[in-house]
Amino acid sequence: MDRNKPLPEIMRPSSLDEIVGQEHLTSKDSHFRKMIESGDFQSFVMWGPPGVGKTTIARIISSDEHLDFYHFSAVSTGIPGLRNILKGADSILKAHKRLVVFIDEIHHFTKTQQDFLLPYLEDGTITLIAATTENPSFQLNNALLSRLSVFVLNPLSKDDILTIVERAVQGIKSWSLKDITVTEEAMKELIHLSGKDARVSLMILEGVVRSTSEEKISAEMIQEMVKATTLRYDRQGEEHYNQISALHKSLRGSDVDASVYWAKRILMSGEDPRFLLRRLIRFASEDVGLADPNALTFAAAAKESYLFLGIPEGELAILQLVIYLALSPKSNSSYITEKKTAKLIKDTGYLEVPLHIRNAPTGLMKDLGYGSGYEYSHEFPQGINGQEYLPDEISGKRLYEPGNRGFEEKLSRRMQEIRKIKERLKNEKN
Repeated sequence: MDRNKPLPEIMRPSSLDEIVGQEHLTSKDSHFRKMIESGDFQSFVMWGPPGVGKTTIARIISSDEHLDFYHFSAVSTGIPGLRNILKGADSILKAHKRLVVFIDEIHHFTKTQQDFLLPYLEDGTITLIAATTENPSFQLNNALLSRLSVFVLNPLSKDDILTIVERAVQGIKSWSLKDITVTEEAMKELIHLSGKDARVSLMILEGVVRSTSEEKISAEMIQEMVKATTLRYDRQGEEHYNQISALHKSLRGSDVDASVYWAKRILMSGEDPRFLLRRLIRFASEDVGLADPNALTFAAAAKESYLFLGIPEGELAILQLVIYLALSPKSNSSYITEKKTAKLIKDTGYLEVPLHIRNAPTGLMKDLGYGSGYEYSHEFPQGINGQEYLPDEISGKRLYEPGNRGFEEKLSRRMQEIRKIKERLKNEKN
């Protein structure tokens, strides 16, 4: 065993049987395993979180002597590198070998780079195996995705990481000449800090072993090796949308504890607080709305507080807003009204403004009837007149229907009062 290699490389499985946590793909009766072992597989993409075995599976496939296998990283390899491989494609195919190209982190390829692959997939020049930590539905264009099967790799469980680390401990003994042991507390800390990423767990363990002469690995030693940990979060990827969705739904569900948890987790993961504030301001309008008109004011104040204070003090204002929104009465009547109004305008077109409420800054406009018959509301006893302000074609249309929660209950009573006054004045005029 080459102790100069990183531990994750030393412990990398050499067969599907050694892979932990992906039994739905690696079991002997699984479709995926039968496909790989037959050698008759089509292009596919593996999607799963970091450190669960995507690259390992690709390397196991590469050991097939009937394949001419090339491994690329989308982070460092572009179209020129692919072109160099394709120059020799004819001779590879004539030798009755399949040209297999493995592209790791394919979500880093641009649309142009992804499109470059299409003709070679269509004519069978290459078989593509791709790996990504991001949802292919978001990161791969439709043309490429339609030519790939998608296989999902599951996140590793605590037991999976435990199995991998225990194997590694036995492996370390063979090259460190130390009879190391990992305490139960250290194992728990290692699993926690690894974020269920097998590669990270092995790197932490290796770092501790190489930096100490002690044979007993403690939790304190693990913590010392990992001074800080960054939670998994990709500002452009699926985890970004998953966590924002979790926050939004927790707020809507009035679960203050879950709302605070997701908001703080997003902030600790490196998201721009201004993005979070934009979502919270939107929530104040869309989901709290007029049930608590102060929510929008509170949200705007939280934004200004954060911009004034910055990090970390300003984050407290954000969490205060999260608590307020979670506990506020909820109403989406403004949101429904906006959608209903947009549909009405789309269905009816741009109707003419009624003459009596048109602007009449010139004599000609007045002669044409602009502003004629307009009733000045302040001249009426209750500041309300009986005129219609909608175009004739949609006169009497009701777009806003208030809810019965919070402040909106008062608005509902006020609206009914206004409608009764208007109806009475219309009847008196007739």
